[in-house]
Amino acid sequence: DYVKALPYTIAHWFPRPPVILGTDGFGRSDSRAALRSYFEVAAAAIAWAALGDLARQGLVGDDVLEKARAELGIGADTQA
Repeated sequence: DYVKALPYTIAHWFPRPPVILGTDGFGRSDSRAALRSYFEVAAAAIAWAALGDLARQGLVGDDVLEKARAELGIGADTQA
């Protein structure tokens, strides 16, 4: 699974800040799928994070984010 520590240590060499996803902790779940969902590193969360970064860069609009939120099943309280 994903670990945040490594990307944070090398991020200053990137041309722009990366989107860093990861667990860096112990889950409170009974399955790997539930664990990925809890730490927001499941496929839907990764797609959502990527779209959020594209929106911050001005490459996609709010309409794309709202459509993706609905299609990916992302909660309204989850930041892009």
